[in-house]
Amino acid sequence: MAGVEYTIGGVKIHFPCKAYPSQLAMMNSIVRGLNSGFHCLLESPTGSGKSLALLCSALGWQQAQLGKFARVMTNILQNKCVGVWCILKQNEKNLSQSKKQPVASCLSEKFQSSLSSDCEKDDDFQPDRKRMRTAEHKVILYTLCIHRLATTLKLQAGMQVIWYLFFFSIQSPEPCSRCPCGSAKESAKDKGKDGKTDIPKIYFGTRTHKQITQIAHELKRTVYSSVPMTILSSRDHTCVNPEVASHSSRNERCKELLEAKDMEINLAGQILVLDEAHNIEDCARESASCTLDHKSLLISRDELDGMVNNNIRPAEHEPLRDFCYSLINWIQESQSQMSERGYEAASKVWSGKDVLGIFHTLGITAGTFSILKKKLAAVLEKEEHVGLVSGKEDMVQIPTISSATATVLKNLFMVLDFLYRDNCRFAEDYRVALQKSYAWMNQVPPDVPDAHGFIVRPHRRQRQNIRVKTEVLTLSFWCLNPAVAFSDLSGSVRSIVLTSGTLSPMGSFASELGVEFSIQLEANHVINKSQVWVGTVGAGPQGRKLCATFQHAETYAFQDEVGALLLHVCQVVAKGVLCFLPSYKMLNKLRDRWTNTGLWEKLEDQKTVITEPRGGGKGDFDELLQTYYDAIKYCDRNDGALLIAVCRGKVSEGLDFTDDNARAVVTIGIPYPNIKDLQVELKMKYNDQHSKSRGLLSGHRWYEIQAYRALNQALGRCIRHKNDWGALILVDDRYRNNPNKYITGLSKWVRQLVQHHDTFSNAMQSLVAFSQEQQNVQVAPVDSQIPCSTALSSNSDLPVTVEGQCVSEALQPQPLGSCVKVPEVQQDTNPLNFSYPQLKAEEKEKAGEIN
Repeated sequence: MAGVEYTIGGVKIHFPCKAYPSQLAMMNSIVRGLNSGFHCLLESPTGSGKSLALLCSALGWQQAQLGKFARVMTNILQNKCVGVWCILKQNEKNLSQSKKQPVASCLSEKFQSSLSSDCEKDDDFQPDRKRMRTAEHKVILYTLCIHRLATTLKLQAGMQVIWYLFFFSIQSPEPCSRCPCGSAKESAKDKGKDGKTDIPKIYFGTRTHKQITQIAHELKRTVYSSVPMTILSSRDHTCVNPEVASHSSRNERCKELLEAKDMEINLAGQILVLDEAHNIEDCARESASCTLDHKSLLISRDELDGMVNNNIRPAEHEPLRDFCYSLINWIQESQSQMSERGYEAASKVWSGKDVLGIFHTLGITAGTFSILKKKLAAVLEKEEHVGLVSGKEDMVQIPTISSATATVLKNLFMVLDFLYRDNCRFAEDYRVALQKSYAWMNQVPPDVPDAHGFIVRPHRRQRQNIRVKTEVLTLSFWCLNPAVAFSDLSGSVRSIVLTSGTLSPMGSFASELGVEFSIQLEANHVINKSQVWVGTVGAGPQGRKLCATFQHAETYAFQDEVGALLLHVCQVVAKGVLCFLPSYKMLNKLRDRWTNTGLWEKLEDQKTVITEPRGGGKGDFDELLQTYYDAIKYCDRNDGALLIAVCRGKVSEGLDFTDDNARAVVTIGIPYPNIKDLQVELKMKYNDQHSKSRGLLSGHRWYEIQAYRALNQALGRCIRHKNDWGALILVDDRYRNNPNKYITGLSKWVRQLVQHHDTFSNAMQSLVAFSQEQQNVQVAPVDSQIPCSTALSSNSDLPVTVEGQCVSEALQPQPLGSCVKVPEVQQDTNPLNFSYPQLKAEEKEKAGEIN
C-alpha cells in the first residue's frame, strides 16, 4: 500500500498519505505518551484526520515494540548461550525420554504444550472451560535462574498483537558469565504478572456503533489492516439470532440464550484509547451510579420470594429476598421525610455516609454485603440435577432468576461495592436520592363485563390504550466524583489517551478524573480561514436584543425574533442548515409559537423542516435523517432542509453532516444544564465543598464548562474535511458583550475566527458574501494532503483512494447559482435596510446560463 513513512520519537509510522500538521502533532503526542507511559489529553478538530492519526501512531508504536523484542531474542539466540546449551545437552536423555529425538524437536514439543495452556490464560475473550487433568498431560517445568530460551508467537485475538515469552531453564548454582541474557533488564511495565514480557494490547473505544464502523473502515486503509482485531458492541446492534431480533428486550433475551456471564477484561499494563471522550466525566460518574425503580424492586422481591417458597436454592435466595424486603421497607418509611420540589415532585437526599449508617441498622454491613455478593453469584450459576422427565431419569436444569431481576441486583451491588470498598473511602462521593414524581403512561383498560355478565374483548388492534397519571418512585445512588470509577484504570493502565474534536475547555479533566495528563494538545484545523464563517449575532431582524436566558426565552418577542432570524438564514444559505437549541422544552415552545404565527409555514416553503424527536426508536430516527439527506440531495420541492435539534441530543454528537448536509450551523443561546435538576444541584454543591481540599473546579465553573462542551460539540457538525466549507452562527448577545467570559470556552479553531456583528443586517451581508464567494470558487484538484480518513455522512459517496489520495464525488464543483438563493426583500416582513440588486442580477444571469 502506497503511503508515507514518518519517524517520530524513534518509531516508524506508516501513513497512507501525506499527513496534515495537526495529524503530525497528534502522532507526536501519542508516541511521547506511549514511550513514557504518560496519559494524554488531545483535541483535534473534527475533519482533521484524528482517527487515522490515532490508529497509525498507536499501532506503529506497538509494532516497534514487537520489533525491539524480536531483535533482543535474535541476539540471544545468535550469541548461543553456552550455559544453557551445555546443560540442555547434558539433560537431552531426560527430555527425549525413550525416543532418540533431537533437542530441538523436544523443545518444540514442550513449547507447543505450554503454549496451548498459556493461550487460554492470557486471552481475554476465551469462554470459561472446565479443565480435565490427567497424569499423561502434566507439563514438566524447568526452574530457571538466568538462562532463557525465548520464542515468540503472534496470536489473533482482539485488536492486539500478543507476543509470548516462554522460559525453559535449569537450575544453576551460579549465573553463567557467558550468557548474554544474564544482564538483560526488563521494565516492570512490560512484564505480566507471571514475569513474562508482554507487548501492550490496544483497546480503542468510541461512543456509537456508527463510529465503530468508521474506525474499522479507517483501519482497512492502513498498512496495519492485517493486525488481528475484534469488535465488542451491544447485543441490541449485533445479535443476529432471529429469536432475539424480534424480542422487545434484545439484550436480556440474548443473555438468556447464551447463558453468558459478564465479560471481564484485564486492562493492567495495556493502552486505552478513548475517542469522542468529551463526555468521559459524565460516563465515569454514570458507570458508578444506578437508579432503581420502586416497581422493579417489588417485582424482584416477589420473584425471589417465589424461589424460596418453591424450595429452589432457598439458602441462596432467602438472604437476597430479605435484603430486598429491607430496602423496600426503608423506602416506604422514608416517603414521609420527602420535601416538595416544584409541581408534583418531592425528594429526600442522604449522603453516602448517612446511607451506610442506615443500612447498618438494617443489618447490611461490609461483612454481610460480602456474603450477599456470594449468594448472588451462586443463584446466577446454571446448575442441573438428576430428575424425572416423562417417567425417566434425566438431567433437569434448576430454575434461575430472570435477567431483569439479575440486572436490578447486579446494578445495586455494583454501587454498594464502591460504597464499601477500602473501608468506605468513596462514601463521601455519593448522594442517595429518593424522588417522587408523576408521569402519564399508557395502560390497557380492564375487561368490563356487559349487562349479561359476558366479557367481550375487542381485537388487539382495536383495543385502545388509555393514558393514566401514575406515581413514579425512584431511588438513585449518584456518584458525584468521576475519579471513583476512573481510579480502577489510572493506576493500572500503561497509558490513557483521551481524544475528541471538542475537549475544550480542558481544565476540568485532570481534577475531575483524578488523573494527571502530562501531555495535552489543542491542534489547529486543516482548513483555510476563508472556508468558515464564524460570527456572533446579538440582535434579530427587528433589532431586538437576543439573549437566550430563561426570562427572555419565555417571551413571544424573543421567540418571534429568533424565528425571523432563522427564516433569513434559510433564505441566504442553501442546502442543509442545522439549528441547535438548548433544550427540548425550548424546541416545543418555538414550534408551537411559530405554528400559531404562520412562521412555520414560511420555513417549510423555503426548506423541508425536520425536528429532532426526544424519544423513539433508532429506526424512526434513522428514517428522519434519511428524509433530511434526501431533501438536500434532490431539492424536489424547495431548497434543501432545516434540521432543528437540541444540544446533547442525538444529532449533536457522533453524526457527520458533510458538505451540503450542513452549510450552516445556527446555535441559539448557551446550553447550560438545567439548574433545577437535582443531580446538577448536588454536583455543584459537591464541587464547592471539595474545591480546596481536592483541587476540584468550583461548582459554578463546572456548570459553565458543561455548557461549552455541548456547544462545541454542536458547532463541530460543520466542516468535516479539508475541502468542506460552512458558516457557524452563534446567536446570543452575551458573546459580544462579554467575550472574555463567553468566547474563551469555545474550541481553539472556532474562537480564533469569531467576528462580532453589531447589527443583523451587517451579519447577513457578510454571510451572503461568504456564501457567494464559496460558490464561485472553483473546487481545486484534491491534493496529496487529503487524508484517506475523509469523514462522510451516511448518504454520501464513499471516497475512492488513488495512490494515497482521496477523491469524493461530493467534492466535485456544483453548478453556480444552484445553492444560494437570495431572498426577495418584502417591506412588511423583512426589516432589513439593504437589498441585493447585484446579487439577484447575477443569480438570474447564471440561472439563464444553466437553463
